[in-house]
Amino acid sequence: MKYLSMFTLLSVAALAAAAPALGQEEQKVMAVSIPAATHGWTGGVVYHAEAAAAEIREAFPNIDVVVNTSPSAIAQVGALEDLQASRDPDALVILPFTSEELTGPVETVKNAGTFITVVDRGLTDPSIQDLYVAGDNVAVGANTANWLSEQLGGEGDVVVLRGIPTVIDDERIQGFQDALEGTNINILDVQYANWNRDEAFNLMQDYLAKYSHIDAVWANDDDMLLGVLEAIDQAGRDDIKFALGANGMVDIVEMVRAGDPRTPISTPYPPSMIKTAMYLTAANLNGQAPVRGEVILDAPLITIDNADEFYFPDSPF
Repeated sequence: MKYLSMFTLLSVAALAAAAPALGQEEQKVMAVSIPAATHGWTGGVVYHAEAAAAEIREAFPNIDVVVNTSPSAIAQVGALEDLQASRDPDALVILPFTSEELTGPVETVKNAGTFITVVDRGLTDPSIQDLYVAGDNVAVGANTANWLSEQLGGEGDVVVLRGIPTVIDDERIQGFQDALEGTNINILDVQYANWNRDEAFNLMQDYLAKYSHIDAVWANDDDMLLGVLEAIDQAGRDDIKFALGANGMVDIVEMVRAGDPRTPISTPYPPSMIKTAMYLTAANLNGQAPVRGEVILDAPLITIDNADEFYFPDSPF
């Protein structure tokens, strides 16, 4: 497994995309299947995928990039079947809506001889993928938990909001729980809010009604954190010392930069990783780099001291 900083990885990908086609005339099709902009992070994914498609078409005229967005796992399965039947892609770059439901359909595409690049939400059978690009989801959970344990003095009561059933959600939760082992921090509840702000608001209202004392909240996605914060503020609960998220959303990084006492940290998980995956896949299609294996972006804590490095006010996420 190869771990790279965000800057290094994007620099390598940019070089791959900018390189000349070196006489490669054979026409290739790169299919890109991603979730629709159902929340902030996937909105960023769509934005960067469309930008990368335009750049790759210019850098590699022999590669036709087809970007398809799907509002659900069922829709994405249907989209894959249509892409396979109509375009017979040489490469598929996919960010699965859910891991379990997309593993079989992606395997079918793989068996037709297609190069498979999986982004972010891994498949339940990783042997299907040729290339995997993601953030370090275990570190997202573990780094947050370690910081929280230190701030709480190793004891307290926390509630957790998780996303949707995917490999990356499992990894984040596992990293968080493992880091708290051996402490006296009690996880009162862990439930899904589907990486959705409104669902997180409703779930947090349930938590607030159920538990009279909560020291901290971890929502493993910043969209959910915004719903959590709204619920806490409406309830007027002042027992909650920390409300933390993940992904480095611009709204949350602004809080960190301002020294918000309740949300003083975050962790980066850039939606631009789809762009990196597409660049590397294009380089592989044109024989410029033998791209195989895993590329994992690191997940350092974003604090008031380094928040400017992760603050992009014009970002769609």
